[in-house]
Amino acid sequence: MAGNNSSEIRVAGTGRVLIADVNAPLPAAFSDNPATDWGSAWTDLGYTSTDGVTFAKKDKLDPVETWQSISPARFVYADRDLTLKFSMLQFNEDTLPLFLGGKSADFRRDATSDVVQFDVPDGPTFDERALGLEFTDGSAVTYRFVIPRGQVTATDDIKLARKAAALLGVTFTALSPGDGQALATFVMKDAAYKVPAAS
Repeated sequence: MAGNNSSEIRVAGTGRVLIADVNAPLPAAFSDNPATDWGSAWTDLGYTSTDGVTFAKKDKLDPVETWQSISPARFVYADRDLTLKFSMLQFNEDTLPLFLGGKSADFRRDATSDVVQFDVPDGPTFDERALGLEFTDGSAVTYRFVIPRGQVTATDDIKLARKAAALLGVTFTALSPGDGQALATFVMKDAAYKVPAAS
């Protein structure tokens, strides 16, 4: 029943962002070691900024105007954008290609030194991924959110300065996974939901 209940307020105390190949399996287990629940298909992107993740859902509705009324008679759904925006703090073979385009296989190491080369693509590349988000609120609550198919659609400027860490800021946008499939999925370990168990 609706009402004031402070136990249903959620604070994302800590979390992680992960990437995988499109349609990677969604983790269903909630063990004492959440890092292992995701499995080998998922790669943890490591440290992100204290801003965490900005989750946005924007629907565009076009009004149907009529001669007989000043107000719209109805609305038609024209567009839906579902995005996650976050800033990565680590520079490596997983984060740099996600930000700049390309693949980890595009890195080349000099055989005689520690010098590594990564060539930034000349133009935009279609780099579809699955993206996972996990956050915890204390020890009893864990939320997981998975976009099975999407792509980085915007990047922030990288500021290189003496007094601040460089950030790789990206916006990841969900793509339709196909007819009858979910655009994204929440899986929660949270006793606040009074949902009957499946029979």
